[in-house]
Amino acid sequence: MSRINIPATVETAPAAAQPLLNGVKAKLGSAPNLFRLLAVSPAALEGYLGLSGALGKGSLDARTRERIALAVAEFNGCGYCTSAHAYIGKNLAGLSDAEIAANRNGGSTDDRAAAAVRFAIKVVETRGQVSDADVAAIRVAGYSDAEVIEIVLHVALNTLTNYVNEVADTTIDFPAVKARHAA
Repeated sequence: MSRINIPATVETAPAAAQPLLNGVKAKLGSAPNLFRLLAVSPAALEGYLGLSGALGKGSLDARTRERIALAVAEFNGCGYCTSAHAYIGKNLAGLSDAEIAANRNGGSTDDRAAAAVRFAIKVVETRGQVSDADVAAIRVAGYSDAEVIEIVLHVALNTLTNYVNEVADTTIDFPAVKARHAA
């Protein structure tokens, strides 16, 4: 059971969050626990959705975004986010089981994507204090400066949800996958 009370339904969430949750529900078919948890603070939900929506319009494709989310969730030991992104990665982004496993291990079966995942993990490991060699490696893999910035923001967005879910001990409402690593 969650350590923070999660509204049971969209209708029981704070009034200011209800339109946002209805938007999530229209897009995903439901309002998963993470979104209803964030709705406890309508400002937090709005902030998360704003950054997530903006990044969704960026240069990184959905598959790469999910790969990064899986790697970061695994690194941070977040069972909720590992479960959510394993499900989303497979069912919405079309990642194979082998790819999901590689992402959770900090890599990818695709060379270019592997560079993005490795860089994302380096950002998490070093708390942003990456080396010149790390930046050079992501550029050699073909990522632009804009894409490098987007990778960093995806790390931040996913770290945010990892931390929120770990603090709240959010009940997993996706097929459960146990995160193997906790930093």
